Amino acid sequence: MRAALLTLAIIGSQLTTPVAKRVPELNVEKLCELRAADDKIMREPQSQSVADCVREEADAKRELIKIWSETDGLIRDRCVSEAVALGTKSYLDLLSCLLIANDTESAVKETKNRTKK
Repeated sequence: MRAALLTLAIIGSQLTTPVAKRVPELNVEKLCELRAADDKIMREPQSQSVADCVREEADAKRELIKIWSETDGLIRDRCVSEAVALGTKSYLDLLSCLLIANDTESAVKETKNRTKK
């Protein structure tokens, strides 16, 4: 019982730790290989080659670098925490999360500005 509580405390503290001010470093080669292996285990056609997956992740990382520092730290922390908790940590996932959050934040600000007039 104590071991389980200790494990939960450790995991929980990692999820609430603020992320660095720079884009996290991910092993996309490994991620893409695991995705291909999952497809094989599930006996599904490979959704994309490992090389294509790595290329898409590299493209996403380049885009992520462009918007990372301009995005609020709380949003960055939330997106990284969600990716860790869901086990979907990839540059594509982080980029999608940040873009959606930024779009939502912009829409809220725009709505507030319109209602003030």
